[in-house]
Amino acid sequence: MRTQVAIIGAGPSGLLLGALLHKAGIDNIIIERQSGDYVLNRIRAGILEQITVDLLTEVGAGDRLKAEGIVHREIDIGFKNQRHSIDVQGLTGGKVVTAYGQTELTRDLMDARRAAGLTTVYEAGEVSIHDFDSAQPKVRYVKDGQHHELACDFIAGCDGFHGVCRASVPAGSITEFERTYPFGWLGILADVPPVSPHAIVYANSERGFALCSMRSLTRSRYYVQCPIDDKVEQWSDDTFWDEIRRRVDPELAERIITGPSIEKSIAPLRSFVAEPMRFGTLFLAGDAAHIVPPTGAKGLNLAASDVKYLSSAFIEHYIGKTDAGIDSYSERCLRRVWRAERFSWWLTSLLHRFPDTGGFGQKIQEAELEYLVNSKAASTSLAENYVGLPL
Repeated sequence: MRTQVAIIGAGPSGLLLGALLHKAGIDNIIIERQSGDYVLNRIRAGILEQITVDLLTEVGAGDRLKAEGIVHREIDIGFKNQRHSIDVQGLTGGKVVTAYGQTELTRDLMDARRAAGLTTVYEAGEVSIHDFDSAQPKVRYVKDGQHHELACDFIAGCDGFHGVCRASVPAGSITEFERTYPFGWLGILADVPPVSPHAIVYANSERGFALCSMRSLTRSRYYVQCPIDDKVEQWSDDTFWDEIRRRVDPELAERIITGPSIEKSIAPLRSFVAEPMRFGTLFLAGDAAHIVPPTGAKGLNLAASDVKYLSSAFIEHYIGKTDAGIDSYSERCLRRVWRAERFSWWLTSLLHRFPDTGGFGQKIQEAELEYLVNSKAASTSLAENYVGLPL
């Protein structure tokens, strides 16, 4: 088999890249080691920047998002048992975010790809990439017991943090930057109405961080900071609901509607960046190249901006007959990645309780939060980063 661009990974970044390339008339095949159902069942982010919304609309996968996504113009920050609203829309000249679950976004992109008759190989085993230091790269995999080889012009590594693409880069060709945080997020998904009309409520407390977020008008996602070695089995639903009420202000605690969890998990927090993001004819995108703590809701949106840069580079190559976009891909992506890493690190540091926080550290956090919510300049900086910096 042969294609122009082989995309490894059928998550949102791979599917969105495939849709953008197809729209431009560029042939692509997606190779995914998991089943389609497995991909759909991954519970992930649900806050979309306008850039991400625009890209989905551009490829014809935005109808359900437009009908069901919930636009949010403010976020809430709670500390010292009080809650403060940040007017995101007003502070950014009209920019907003949209609450729409990643599962639904992935489903929309899958449906669009299927309707277009494009090839996606699910449950591909033993996936490996070869000769990406040349102009004739190839992908090998096993499907239904048969060995296959896919020749291509370029390989797009959209296969996540644990994927084969970054792991295939020679060690001397890549530099990795990483920070792991000494806690995790215990999260539950429940079919209960959101506690706030705003997409996100962040809470800083002496017991640790908490977050209330909306997935829809009938589904909510809640998180509490927990020790990194905690197990899900230690946390019953009742224990979780009791703990999150202790971490938010009393008025909000009274409004929380509880219900059985339909998903519960503990996620470690890390910051990770791999440089560069291009190796010959191999290009990394999304979680394959970088991870951010979920505090700033940047992971999926960073993947979308990578894909925008990468699709533009391929379109310039095939249609514009220039490799300027290809040559600048890594630099352009990393400039945006590090800004998002900084914002996510800052927000994580401001809102969480660290082992050495102590009484002094808690007072410093509260003083900075006081400044943040009472200073237009500080609030504007938060709002600008939250809605997404320009491409």
